Amino acid sequence: MIAVDLPAADHRLVTLRHLERSDAPAWYAYLADPAVVEHTSWDLRSIDDLQANFDDYASAEPSSSIRLAVVLRDGGQLVGTIGFNAISPQHRTAEIAYDLAPAVWGQGVATSVVNAVVEWGFRHLGLLRIQATVLESNERSIRVLERCAFEREGYLRCYRQVRGRSGNFWLSARIAGVR
Repeated sequence: MIAVDLPAADHRLVTLRHLERSDAPAWYAYLADPAVVEHTSWDLRSIDDLQANFDDYASAEPSSSIRLAVVLRDGGQLVGTIGFNAISPQHRTAEIAYDLAPAVWGQGVATSVVNAVVEWGFRHLGLLRIQATVLESNERSIRVLERCAFEREGYLRCYRQVRGRSGNFWLSARIAGVR
């Protein structure tokens, strides 16, 4: 299920590239911001907590997670990541996940890169269903998914532990060919 071509981000501020281990300091810097992590399930105590993720992203296994870097067109600074977790080649499904630095919030970046990566997942990875689970308090991400034609399918009570507490999540999905 690994694709050579990367999704084309058409946003004026950002582009996408492969995530690299050298991105860890910039990634951790904004994930350590309480405003960023507040509405996510990230539970990082140090930059070392990110390192295991890179091994998974580098794997050639078809079910391995895929994570891309969202970088500024001008200067190449990492301002986010986006990709797929829980990839099932058998069922042709995946879960999309993304995060952005506050410097690019409110500028349409999330909507643009989510749309680009979802379309890429359908066309290049052959996915039929892409879902997202969003912490109920994350109104911004819920709105991004709605703008990207995801349909809310359910409410998942006590779905994941969020920094030691049970978190409730909304489940939304987009199906290939449905827009």
